[in-house]
Amino acid sequence: MNGERFYEAVGKANGWDFSRLRSRAEGGLWDFYQLVAENAQSSDRLLDIGTGGGEKVLEIAASFSTVTGIDRSKAMIETAKANLAKTDFSHVCFLEASSETLPFRESSFDRLSSRHAPFNAKEIWRVLKKGGTFYTQQVSEADKANLKDAFGRGQSFGERDGELRDAYERDLAAAGFSEMEIREYDAVEYLERREDLLFLLLHTPIIPSFGEQEGDFDRLQEFIEQNQTGKGIRTNSKRFLIIAKK
Repeated sequence: MNGERFYEAVGKANGWDFSRLRSRAEGGLWDFYQLVAENAQSSDRLLDIGTGGGEKVLEIAASFSTVTGIDRSKAMIETAKANLAKTDFSHVCFLEASSETLPFRESSFDRLSSRHAPFNAKEIWRVLKKGGTFYTQQVSEADKANLKDAFGRGQSFGERDGELRDAYERDLAAAGFSEMEIREYDAVEYLERREDLLFLLLHTPIIPSFGEQEGDFDRLQEFIEQNQTGKGIRTNSKRFLIIAKK
């Protein structure tokens, strides 16, 4: 299954809701959406790029005057709208749109966020107001390193760690951003049960086409046996954060 079809299938089945996943990380340094919200003014307008099922941005929606979430996946936006219908928010909307060409006027938003989603730096600059802030958290190439080693394939497998971070930093600088802060963490992550690891593999692209290649479940069992600890099944969660001010 290619990436686009996989993302649509996950959007229809689950959105981007990982609340059922029983895991914990030791060494994580921030909560992305709380970071976006903590310095917000009540008059700020927020655009969330790659919003998925809207679960996370809805948690901070009360901190903003308006919230717009976009995603390229029709299924994800349908899930986001269903999640919105469970709330009392009238200042939130979700739209099917690509981050490559944002369907908004120049200087439309005070804050932009993009969590684990691609973005176009020039478009970020265009729709962000002067004095506004862009926040992005991305998955580093070395994320889930032992898991990808066990399968011999995976998201960004074999790529240089830091390549995506450097590319986004260059793109943002070229777009006009001169004030940027970059942070990273590499946390030890423990998944409590086999079911949690299986859920992760089936609902993320960490191991592409998991379960479709011969031997995948044997490799999974071997990985669990080799990485089982008293705290759970051990792997790592590596992220980087860029905060860019216009």
